[in-house]
Amino acid sequence: MTNKLTAAIVGPGNIGTDLLKKLLRKSKNIEPIYMVGVDPNSSGLKRAEELGVTASAEGVDWLLAQEVLPDIVFEATSASAHQANAARYREAGIHAIDLTPAAVGPYCCPSVNLDELEAVDNVNLITCGGQATTPIVSAVSRIVPVEYAEIVASISSRSAGPGTRANVDEFTETTAKALEDVGGAKKGKAIIILNPVEPPMKMRNTVYCSLPPEAAVPGELQDKIRASIQSMVATVQSYVDGYRLTADPQFDEATDAWNGWGRLTVLIEVTGAGDFLPDYAGNLDIITSAAVATGDRYADLLRNKQVAASTTA
Repeated sequence: MTNKLTAAIVGPGNIGTDLLKKLLRKSKNIEPIYMVGVDPNSSGLKRAEELGVTASAEGVDWLLAQEVLPDIVFEATSASAHQANAARYREAGIHAIDLTPAAVGPYCCPSVNLDELEAVDNVNLITCGGQATTPIVSAVSRIVPVEYAEIVASISSRSAGPGTRANVDEFTETTAKALEDVGGAKKGKAIIILNPVEPPMKMRNTVYCSLPPEAAVPGELQDKIRASIQSMVATVQSYVDGYRLTADPQFDEATDAWNGWGRLTVLIEVTGAGDFLPDYAGNLDIITSAAVATGDRYADLLRNKQVAASTTA
């Protein structure tokens, strides 16, 4: 008898398929039992069946009609789909981990606020850019105030599927808000670039953070910021193997052009693990990796809650 919690993946596209393979390969606490889509000719549904997972092209209606419902659902469709489905999951008693930019539930970045999930039945994994850059902004803001943070996420056009392209506005809005709510910046801004270069580029992210004047000159504060960033990078790498800085953090001294504030620049590259997608699709790999990390922690919290309820009954 397994001690794992069961899960359904809604959305059999590239993200859903990569997530399924990651859950089967590395999850300690989650057993995927359903894959759900709406296209009977979906190759993702066929792959799920080949991997021993029950698959259906009859959508969320089919999922919620099952005699055995999953403990957790991973939403890997679109922001609009999750906005429509979230209340239905809640009514069915299913906890949701949202991989779209819908932001129905609170933002979750495993390296920053994973342990704050206990009382939440729906969490949002921000965006791929948010998962890559929010940890860095958080690492800086826990040392010095960050008045403004701006990130630029550049991804291969080949790794941007229909969902990504349809949700560009949601991407920029959700990521910017997460830089504030999770990263700790007073004001956030996000930009995404779909680069058609061949051969395809790996995901690259640039993070800019404003720095108070005292942190914009070499000294103890800069050393603390560097150490905080390196510690955060190691935390992200514990669940995203291909996450790395491509250069040391770069500090610029305060100038009148920046209203007396200094600036920090951090450059990040994400290489995919190759579970299903090519290694250049680090943008997809980081969010599915974050989903596995979140799911495993979520399962721990839910299981502990169930044990506590049974002992007090």
